[in-house]
Amino acid sequence: MIPVSLLVFVMAGWCAVYLADTLLRSSVTHRISYESWLASRGLMLSPFHLRWQTTMFNRLFAYCARINPRALYLWFNSGLMFGIVAMVGSVVLLIKTLQQTFAQMTTDNPRIGGQQALQVVVPGVNLPTSQLAYFFIALLLSGIIHELGHAVAALREQVRVNGFGMFVFVVYPGAFVDLFTTHLNLISPAQQLRIFCAGVWHNFVLCVAALAFLFLLPLFLFPMYSTGGGALVTEVVQGSAADGPRGLSVGDIVTGLEDCPVRGVEDWTSCLSHLSHTPQTGYCVPVASLQPSWAHGRAYKRLDGTMDCCSNNSLTDLCFSYIKPQGRHSREREYACMPVRKMVTGTRVCRSDDDCASHSHAASVCVTPSLENQTRFIRVTHPPNTHMLFVGYPPHLQYAVSLTNFIPRFGFLHLDLPVFLETFCKYVVSLSGALAVVNSVPCFALDGQWMLNALLEATLVTVVTDRQKRELIGFFLLLAGSALLAANVALGLWMVTAR
Repeated sequence: MIPVSLLVFVMAGWCAVYLADTLLRSSVTHRISYESWLASRGLMLSPFHLRWQTTMFNRLFAYCARINPRALYLWFNSGLMFGIVAMVGSVVLLIKTLQQTFAQMTTDNPRIGGQQALQVVVPGVNLPTSQLAYFFIALLLSGIIHELGHAVAALREQVRVNGFGMFVFVVYPGAFVDLFTTHLNLISPAQQLRIFCAGVWHNFVLCVAALAFLFLLPLFLFPMYSTGGGALVTEVVQGSAADGPRGLSVGDIVTGLEDCPVRGVEDWTSCLSHLSHTPQTGYCVPVASLQPSWAHGRAYKRLDGTMDCCSNNSLTDLCFSYIKPQGRHSREREYACMPVRKMVTGTRVCRSDDDCASHSHAASVCVTPSLENQTRFIRVTHPPNTHMLFVGYPPHLQYAVSLTNFIPRFGFLHLDLPVFLETFCKYVVSLSGALAVVNSVPCFALDGQWMLNALLEATLVTVVTDRQKRELIGFFLLLAGSALLAANVALGLWMVTAR
């Protein structure tokens, strides 16, 4: 749920701003000076909307529009082709997302929801409040690059740029460029397409650039951070299964989960997934260590049919099962409640008694923790500390710990710098890619509207000679695209907030 304190803070802030604006506009002595101050700074204020516009960047845009005209021509022609492909692709993607949403609404399978390509993002619901700064900065950067593309393309096509601006709507930041409409209407449809497609083209380029930076981040940080030596713990959720004196701590390097080596976060995730879907591993224990004081536990069935032989209040003992050494041919299983840390420390993992016989000179037996279904016993290796022993559902361990691939080479380096760069790049990839997709949709008030109109004028002028008929075709296509986008947003919001 959205934190009430955040909601109250946002609403109170906007109410205070709007109240101050109303009082100053209604003041006889301050109204003229206040409105002059707003106009001189390019500020416009309305309920839950603050807008700022300036001409200070016009020279920069003009300079960019004059850099290597031939290269810019090829660049924006590539953007034109990308925009047309993106327009069709965005419609296909929205239809597919709508189908997935309907499928999720009619099933209880949680995996289907994770397969959606596009999801509505609501701060505080499916976006952690701790990552709001990443979200808003990446969103603003994506918007600025988008409008930069429009501005440079417009100036290259001899369309005047009246100004550039930024705005805040409720909490969402954005950017815009103000183009001279008369110039825009005088140029050819192909020139208009280059201008209208430039925004989504630059969002796509920014997405690819962020992906490349994310991929090459280990190379960029190589002098300061190493990778491949394990997964570094950056955060442990307080009170979770990984917390405690013998749990994980910030700065620990995890190198293994049972017999699965961990060289990075990807290995950590894949190892936990592997352990979740495979039978519980066992441990080679010398037969001599199965002392009668440990071994003779009275086993009883749990509700799910599995066996237990330890007291529910025991924090140090665990029920193990094994095949009786003298009755291996009958495959009769024995159960014993034994001190878990003493039994598994320094022992080899096994799947059967044969695994123990091939690696030990002394008579050994493969003992397996007897746990509830889907519960696993996992040894987490994080040298030089002793193993952390985890009993529970493997996904709980994954959610309890935050890790990174980057291990500082020097003690003064901050653990969170690579995490910040990784997280920010991922948000830029997601948001810039989403802006490229959404703005390509043939929908009223989006770039897709103008892209579609210019495309129809460029392609249908010889087939449908009547301009009104072309406009009517464009209207119905825009109506269908708007309905498709609205359905995705409405159902996406319902799925995120109501379920």
